[in-house]
Amino acid sequence: MKDHGDTPGGIDSPCIRICVIHPEARICTGCLRTIEEITGWTAMSPEERRALMDELPERKGRLRKRRGGRRAKDARRTAS
Repeated sequence: MKDHGDTPGGIDSPCIRICVIHPEARICTGCLRTIEEITGWTAMSPEERRALMDELPERKGRLRKRRGGRRAKDARRTAS
């Protein structure tokens, strides 16, 4: 978690600049926040941010690994 200088209130943003929303979990695969939490971060109070930061590690388990996308699909086709 890095301080990018754009977060008032002394609590660093959990953003790690990997901004991809997981299609099933609907959370960012980089910081584990929802779109609403990302866009509302600067409007949150320090207490709200702290509570959210405490919750983020538990969300990691909601992300299921994807099976490789198009490359894996093409490989399965040629193997058949």
